[in-house]
Amino acid sequence: MNAQVYESSGAVRSLERRPYPPGMFTRRGKQSTYALGLAEKQKIKHYYGLSEKQLRRYFERATRMKGNTGELMLLLCERRLDNVIRRAGLAHSRPQARQGIVHCHFKLNGVKLNKPSALVRPGDVITVRERKNLHNMYRDVTETERVEPAGWFNAEPEHLRVIVSGYPMPADVSLPIEVGLVVEFMSR
Repeated sequence: MNAQVYESSGAVRSLERRPYPPGMFTRRGKQSTYALGLAEKQKIKHYYGLSEKQLRRYFERATRMKGNTGELMLLLCERRLDNVIRRAGLAHSRPQARQGIVHCHFKLNGVKLNKPSALVRPGDVITVRERKNLHNMYRDVTETERVEPAGWFNAEPEHLRVIVSGYPMPADVSLPIEVGLVVEFMSR
């Protein structure tokens, strides 16, 4: 049940320090299927920084596609612009990537974009805008940030560029989650 959803060092320390919920009394041992499904859905929302409405929209879109609905929903979340920038090492966290996008620090295919929810496609090129202060800031980030390897995009930190070469596969999703519970929960 306990999973590292947030990327901050404080969240990591608190999970290591206390694996049980705060308070005087502990909760009962077995959770209902509703509680398990809700917890898994909340993991997705918090990990990707989505609202309930956005997650519902991705779920509805995934149900119309052919294949496993849960995996397709997670793959749509992986293709979000803020997630790609974070995974490529251009930001320390997803909230920082979102803020950079909203402040128009990035270009998608040469066009300024301020929507973190934009879905990337094969052939897309993400670059940092040509401003000296932005280049200095993101060079510092890329020097300290480690790049998570992904087979579906090529990160070029020395050029502050990401080239999307394909679509993510289910193995590319880094969130440990029971996606079947989420589909069952959201199908109600």
